[in-house]
Amino acid sequence: MSANEQKPVLVLGATGRTGRRVFERLSIAGRPVRAGSRSATPPFDWTEPATWPAVLAGIDAVYLSYQPDLAVPGAAEVVREFTELAVRSGVRRVVLLSGRGEPGAQRAEAAVRESGAEWTVVRAAWFQQNFSEDFLVEAVRAGEVALPVGAVGEPFVDADDIADVAVAALTEEGHAGQVYEVTGPRLLTFAEAIGEIAAATGRDIAFASIGAERYRAAMAEHGVPPEVVSMVEHLFTEVLDGRNAHLTDGVRRALGREPRDFADYARRTAPTGVWNA
Repeated sequence: MSANEQKPVLVLGATGRTGRRVFERLSIAGRPVRAGSRSATPPFDWTEPATWPAVLAGIDAVYLSYQPDLAVPGAAEVVREFTELAVRSGVRRVVLLSGRGEPGAQRAEAAVRESGAEWTVVRAAWFQQNFSEDFLVEAVRAGEVALPVGAVGEPFVDADDIADVAVAALTEEGHAGQVYEVTGPRLLTFAEAIGEIAAATGRDIAFASIGAERYRAAMAEHGVPPEVVSMVEHLFTEVLDGRNAHLTDGVRRALGREPRDFADYARRTAPTGVWNA
């Protein structure tokens, strides 16, 4: 089947960290692709089910990245409603971006598995790009990162690896029914991760482990909405309790290669200037 004859892939969260990468890879490969976001045409909004049918029309496969996070109460129910509609609309394949050690994410995984679609779960560790493309970048620039987390190890995963796995699952055969738990190749504490960034930038960047109450107050002081504060605090105090302090082989199983290391990410990102003071 030629690219012109292929039905499009819908990429939800097409402006986000992984969705943007998935969208770009599919476009470069010549695969018809539709962006799912509030700014796209037709628009898509998780909170407005009336926007769902238009973006699903004529779609073959979906990359499902839920916003703001699968840990949010009610997320699994929304994912179930969406995937059931997707299957009724003719979608054949669904690839879900999930999170490690999150009960809410596990409920969303069950919803996708039970939808009737060919499914693949990409269960990801903490993104390396949280330090450069999300809420941690400003603290890194300021020279001090203070978080409510101790010396627990986390196998930070590169968002480019997540995108590569997702695209393989969306476009190739042999990935249906697979749970790819994707991690980086080694465990790092947050202090060690900041040390890698400091080494790559040549800057002095400190890390401080602080209590949850102090962290809440600091986020509120910076105008972070209460629901976002609650979600982030949950991820730091519960998910980062050691339950995910182990490596997995998801990248290798899906792609036949090793995952990208955090030090490589830091060295690749530093020259962009994103961490410059």
